[in-house]
Amino acid sequence: MVHVQETHPTSGDLPPEGRPPEGPPPGGPTPEPGIGAGVEWGAIVRGAVVGLSIIVPVTILRVVLDHEAAHPDTSAWVYPLFVLLLVGYAVGGYVAGAAAPEAPLTNGTLAGVGALAIWLPIRVVIWAVREDGRGLFSGHQAALPPGQLFGAFVIAAGLGLFGGFLSERVGLRRRV
Repeated sequence: MVHVQETHPTSGDLPPEGRPPEGPPPGGPTPEPGIGAGVEWGAIVRGAVVGLSIIVPVTILRVVLDHEAAHPDTSAWVYPLFVLLLVGYAVGGYVAGAAAPEAPLTNGTLAGVGALAIWLPIRVVIWAVREDGRGLFSGHQAALPPGQLFGAFVIAAGLGLFGGFLSERVGLRRRV
């Protein structure tokens, strides 16, 4: 049986004043568990802006194509442009997740939702300028029906989460 002796600080290990050093441990402060742990707002804003930088040009392209098409509702461009919008949310989540490796899923999700939250006021302004007899939230062809709005938040959160997951997986591969 091997006997292991515990070591205790000696007077030579203590600071000159004879008390333990104050402040965070050498590796930095340990994060407190709970609400907001690992959330990095800078990374979230960066991811949301990157996602928005994809969403805005795609939407502008959709408006131009709708204006030029004889039947915009049946145009074949609707589906590829929708996929590009979805890619925008995922890329925003990826950027946020890569910038915040301690909590990539949380930051990616918030970046996806953030991109949508930033986009909605822009969409309301577009509706106000184009106002073609449709209501904003109600009416026969509302610009932002509540069900569609809820679905958009769910999709943005899910794809932001997916982007954060991808950034985590890529980050793990780089570390191995």
